Amino acid sequence: MTKALVLLSGGLDSMLAARTLMEQGIEVTGLSFKSYFFGTAKGKKVAAQLGIKHIEVDFSAEHLVMVKKPKYGYGKNMNPCIDCHAMMLKKAGEIMRREGYDFIATGEVLGERPMSQNKEALRIVEKDSGLSGRLIRPLSAKLLDQSEPEKAGLVNREKLFNISGRSRQRQLELVKKYGIKEYASPGGGCLLTDPAFSEKLLKILEFWPECNGNDIELLKWGRVNWLKDEHDNNVLLMIGRDKQDNENLEKLAGSGDVIIQLAEENGPTSLIRGIRNKELGISELEIEAPEELKLGELRLGEKKGQEEIIKLAARLTGYYAAKLRGKKVKLEVRLIIN
Repeated sequence: MTKALVLLSGGLDSMLAARTLMEQGIEVTGLSFKSYFFGTAKGKKVAAQLGIKHIEVDFSAEHLVMVKKPKYGYGKNMNPCIDCHAMMLKKAGEIMRREGYDFIATGEVLGERPMSQNKEALRIVEKDSGLSGRLIRPLSAKLLDQSEPEKAGLVNREKLFNISGRSRQRQLELVKKYGIKEYASPGGGCLLTDPAFSEKLLKILEFWPECNGNDIELLKWGRVNWLKDEHDNNVLLMIGRDKQDNENLEKLAGSGDVIIQLAEENGPTSLIRGIRNKELGISELEIEAPEELKLGELRLGEKKGQEEIIKLAARLTGYYAAKLRGKKVKLEVRLIIN
């Protein structure tokens, strides 16, 4: 039996690509990738809906290295889609050869994304991944060069499609044809395409070029503020917005980080990363939480000593505990030592 490994993002296109091959009696296995910017949950759900095996690959560390300096640059935001697809497909090719699959397939549609799914971009991805002739895009296959599995009769080209452009009409027709009851809406799966997160990522790559995965994870959980210490080093201050943010900031805290929390009330957890001294000299503070606060007046970009940074973080922590504004607030300050 012909065996195909299909990249499953969890979106409709990849689901339809898999289903199209299944209609030909091809044994399909789904493959999803995990990084700091997207996960495998949607792909796993689609595989379960289709009743096929599913493989998960975590390439977070390697992916982050690529995101910092992509060969083909970024899209509209911080999304290096061409490099990302090539990396996924290269990994997929390794699994294909090791486990005896006949070819790789994706849900890419010619022209659906003008920058990363034009003919030249699709050609680059196929070449750079080392899959020339072994990669099929079932939804647009009739508009692309014939693959080796098609030439060999492993895949019936006549039962593939010639879909192109951004309209979803043809895909929705296939949804009805295949009796698909549930599918994810397009987009939203990758943080690198999100303008707000991209702005945060751009800043951390500028300030901390050697940032690691834990640093990236921090950006997802709270308000992001950048300060300068007395030596002109960049210091990151994260302030939780809700219980989930607070819990995740606690989990992500590492050696040398400073945690600030309200001592007697519920409220934000704040985390300072980048302070270089081994000792704090402060374990608790009492402040009056500001009733109003304009970030511009705090001069966050000016050099500040360690104690000044901690006191400023405490003021912001008190301010974002909205019910305590204008009141005396006690805060606990602790240095994480692992």
